[in-house]
Amino acid sequence: MLALLPPASSIRALPFHRLLPVPLLLPPPRTLPRLDPGPARSFMAFSAEPAPVEEKVESEEESLPATAAAGGGAGDAGEVSHEEWRRWGTSSPLPAAVDAVVRELLEMEAAAGEKMRFGGVGSKLKGDFKDVEDKKHRAVYEMLADSDQKLQYYSARQIGCRLLGSRGYLCQKCWLPAADCMCSNIVPCNLWRGMKFWLYMHPKDFLRQNNTGKLLWQVFGIQAAQLCLFGIQEHEDIMWDAFQRSGKGKISFLYPNKSTIPKSVKDLKFDGLSLTSDIHEMSSHEEPFNFVLLDGTWSNSAALYRRLKERWTAIWGDEGIPCISLSTLSASVMHKLRPQPAWDRTCTAAAAAGLLWELNLRPELSMFEFEKQAEAVECSLDILLDALTTRRVRLGRSITRKQRHNRNCI
Repeated sequence: MLALLPPASSIRALPFHRLLPVPLLLPPPRTLPRLDPGPARSFMAFSAEPAPVEEKVESEEESLPATAAAGGGAGDAGEVSHEEWRRWGTSSPLPAAVDAVVRELLEMEAAAGEKMRFGGVGSKLKGDFKDVEDKKHRAVYEMLADSDQKLQYYSARQIGCRLLGSRGYLCQKCWLPAADCMCSNIVPCNLWRGMKFWLYMHPKDFLRQNNTGKLLWQVFGIQAAQLCLFGIQEHEDIMWDAFQRSGKGKISFLYPNKSTIPKSVKDLKFDGLSLTSDIHEMSSHEEPFNFVLLDGTWSNSAALYRRLKERWTAIWGDEGIPCISLSTLSASVMHKLRPQPAWDRTCTAAAAAGLLWELNLRPELSMFEFEKQAEAVECSLDILLDALTTRRVRLGRSITRKQRHNRNCI
């Protein structure tokens, strides 16, 4: 590590070779499944964001100005507070690993005597500071022998950089630049109290401007559509604790099971449900039905699925994770700006709307107004598309995309 540091004539010579701290509060070692290629295509539509091949194409909506600096806006400076963290779309406390990463970055900034700079897709660090931080990050990563600890550190670092790089630039509710904020156009809607969405989000999609999963808690609220960040232990524990309270019969993952044909919404059983319940009311002893949406690129969704399956097997000893897939889904309006890799794939919010439409077709559930809830999500997608398109026009960028996968896409 010391041999990698440059001479004293640059910022890189600062004493960052001190003992490298290991992120705090990491759980006991667990085996994380080895990453492998994404799942085979399914003939049914399911939820996730576009594949990595689209990431470069999407970068124009996500790029931060190269001058973005840490601690720069909305009255926030220095460390990330619990209040600031919650304003980004979560009800959970600030995760310890994310807090540790942010603190370390700010300490490095103070030692360097210059502000961190961020820019490009994902709020990446820029300049000499980035070179020093990257070497230190790699050294810390190599010190972590357990793959689960490596994942947690990777996720925390991704999220920490995005938090600091987005301050004063992105709206904390819609994740769009302040000049393009669409919050005033979103019309809230009550989700049926008997169900709950979980957005299991890859850290690379956190604070991504064209992410659609964020629309669900903008429309339904952060309790009805709850964010769970992949690799963040506190978030994952909150989600799985809720699953155990509800019971395995009230959990469905909107994703095709590669080993069996995915079930459809028609196959869902609502045994024990009080069908006389009002949309706003629910018996105090009833737990909601949990619908999990995998929110990430198509390549990353495979890793999300494997981690869910691993935890499911550890809790219930059953490798058959309960997956459902949609059968009546058309291309999302977001396809105009974000081409999907195949006809059977759609964005996260469109998948949620599709699920609500198919629930509405169940006669015994007709009283819960799923059609209104689906329309509210689709309306929010239109608003997001309009905001992104308006931004591109204002910046003099094209609002059309090069066609890909013409044989597979609608």
